[in-house]
Amino acid sequence: MTSFDYTNSDVPVVLTIASSDSGAGSGIQADLKTFSALDVFGTCAITAVTAQTPTEFRRMHALPADLVKEQIMSVSDGFPISAAKTGLLPTRELVEMVVEADEECGIPILVVDPRMITSKGVRMMDADAVEALKSALLPVARVVTPNVHECEILAGFPIGSVEDLRKAAQTISEKYEIACVATGGGLPGEYLTDILCDEGELSEFVHDRVKVLETHGAGCTYSAALTAMIAKGMLLTDAVQESRLLVSRALKEAWHVGPHVPLHLSVH
Repeated sequence: MTSFDYTNSDVPVVLTIASSDSGAGSGIQADLKTFSALDVFGTCAITAVTAQTPTEFRRMHALPADLVKEQIMSVSDGFPISAAKTGLLPTRELVEMVVEADEECGIPILVVDPRMITSKGVRMMDADAVEALKSALLPVARVVTPNVHECEILAGFPIGSVEDLRKAAQTISEKYEIACVATGGGLPGEYLTDILCDEGELSEFVHDRVKVLETHGAGCTYSAALTAMIAKGMLLTDAVQESRLLVSRALKEAWHVGPHVPLHLSVH
């Protein structure tokens, strides 16, 4: 009789609810790579299919909300989900469906990567989807990880400095009653600063900026790492610090693949 060794039977299960990236640098592809590198079991629900590479976004097709919900429910029925993250939710229907599914499945921790606008300024969500994210999704989530452009939308004022970013993190956290990790990669300067505001307490994380040609997928990788580390029981402040270190290392160790230099997540 064959014997099986279930040594990893207690491995945390995490879910990404996000779009597919044909270039495999962002979206569910980046999330699943990150989950694997951090030794959690990754599952997914695809919200949209995109045709893109790290330097070109050609087309996007959002999937029906009921199909996306069925994916989430199937994963929830089959696995004990420890934490989930959302990525691109391009329509109001998809945002509202995620809120419904989160409630029905009882997902313990929800991390929102608000893919409203890319670091290059490309808008990814309908205007009414952004409003639904503000009014319905953020209030039921644990953490939101906006970049500088997204912070401006959520906080309601322009951001040009670390002090502005600090104010934005606090504003977003208080307004939506959520922990906010405002990521400062979009600000100029030799150093990169992320600001965490959680229940009124501000924490600042300063890192050396990695000089690279491409950063495509860095935001997805960051939020996926944060989700995985929280699922493994890490404190939020520690998870924020370690997630940035992981992304920095992935940028430093980027592979040259054809004309691109995508992030490379090596297991250490």
